[in-house]
Amino acid sequence: MLHCSIKRVLTPTMTHLAAALPRPAVAQLSEIAASPGIRLALFALAMGGFTIGTTEFAAMSLLPQLSAGLGVDEPTAGQAISAYALGVVIGAPTLAILCAKLPKRRVLIGLMILCAIGNLASALAPNFGTLLAFRFLSGLPHGAYFGVGALVAASLVARERRTQAVGRMLLGLTAATIVGVPLANIISQWGGWRCGFAIVTALAITTALLIARFVPFRPGDPAASPLRELSALKSRQVWLTLGTGAIGFGGMFAVYTYLATTLAQVTDAPASMLPVALVLFGIGMTAGTIVCAWGADRALMPTAGLCLLFSTVVLALYAPAAHHLASMLIVITLIGAGGGLGAVLQARLMDVAGDGQNLAAALNHSAFNTANALGPWLGGMAITAGYGWTSTGAVGVALGIGGLIVWAVSYRLENTPKQRPG
Repeated sequence: MLHCSIKRVLTPTMTHLAAALPRPAVAQLSEIAASPGIRLALFALAMGGFTIGTTEFAAMSLLPQLSAGLGVDEPTAGQAISAYALGVVIGAPTLAILCAKLPKRRVLIGLMILCAIGNLASALAPNFGTLLAFRFLSGLPHGAYFGVGALVAASLVARERRTQAVGRMLLGLTAATIVGVPLANIISQWGGWRCGFAIVTALAITTALLIARFVPFRPGDPAASPLRELSALKSRQVWLTLGTGAIGFGGMFAVYTYLATTLAQVTDAPASMLPVALVLFGIGMTAGTIVCAWGADRALMPTAGLCLLFSTVVLALYAPAAHHLASMLIVITLIGAGGGLGAVLQARLMDVAGDGQNLAAALNHSAFNTANALGPWLGGMAITAGYGWTSTGAVGVALGIGGLIVWAVSYRLENTPKQRPG
């Protein structure tokens, strides 16, 4: 029955998404796929995105089982999400700078091995304290993988096709929210929360082998240096862009982290509906990424503002929608669509980072996971204070407004004429 429900949801939605793609985009994707070598290399890179996306989002859907298994309440268990996010925030810029001179294929393999070690240790964690340490370790390779992987994907094709190639790699991340997370959740409902981390361990090892086999050798940058990469941090617009993501994305994570319990206790939905809700969230994120990327190519900063405004409005609907399953599923899909902001901010950082492109690519994921730490933490505080499970929607609205304020400052500074010295 569950399989049929997911199939009914996925089939028409993915058909409409394919039909909605501009024909030149479809032609470019077909051209990229025409080369078996490029196709296999991009698939290997996308598998890394699938692995990382699964471990990041599946952990949120496993909080009820994790809290029960380790004897902590659910808001406390949410700290495991924050620990992973903290690992991303620290690991992304650090590893991006340290590995800039190394061959990129070797770096990608090493990052996947580190991902496997962190998730295997998480699966074997004897108590909550050690789990926090291992989730931090699991998060370290996250941002650096996407940064290095994007550079490798772009190098596989001609310059006018590089955005399409990077998009193919990032499809692994959105595929994780559609397939990997619901699958990990179903298996964990049967075998326990440790199975979810064990699955990611196997995925990471598989990805390392695929990269070793299919991704061509790409040398490191001999001219790379910490100072050159850190030059990106001199730009005020870089910091404002990172702040927009770190705050504005938090609302999505505040809601997503406690979605499983909200569905069970407020919506009164059966456990079989959670994987369906997770699939819908992933479909929304995929659609949002396509639409936002299309808009950003035409008007980048206005698209970012509209995406933040859209997310804020949808999060305001979360609490009233939570009492009815149909409305809840619709709102969850729309909240997922707000994830399209990530692609917009990645493009924005490339525009304002100057010579620090490697660091900027990684820092986008640091900002994303700062939001991943901030949202669950504030949401957990609201729940613990007695405001109820749907209070995470109000937390999301506040964070969305905060992101809009930072975006508005950035937009105004960019469009304010510079004063010439008198």
